[in-house]
Amino acid sequence: MFGLNPWELGLILMAILLLFGAKRVPEIGRSLGKGIREFKSSVEGKDEEAGKEEEKTETTTKS
Repeated sequence: MFGLNPWELGLILMAILLLFGAKRVPEIGRSLGKGIREFKSSVEGKDEEAGKEEEKTETTTKS
């Protein structure tokens, strides 16, 4: 992945757990996942909107 062995990854996860606490870690993960999901959908939505706009301009120029 990033050249991390299992011990380094475990150490990083333990540091995160100690810094934020057991109650905050799932909340942080959920909000991070939600943000990534919204970003993906907005990027995909803009691609679809651009295609629809191109189709609309092509049909109006042809008529």
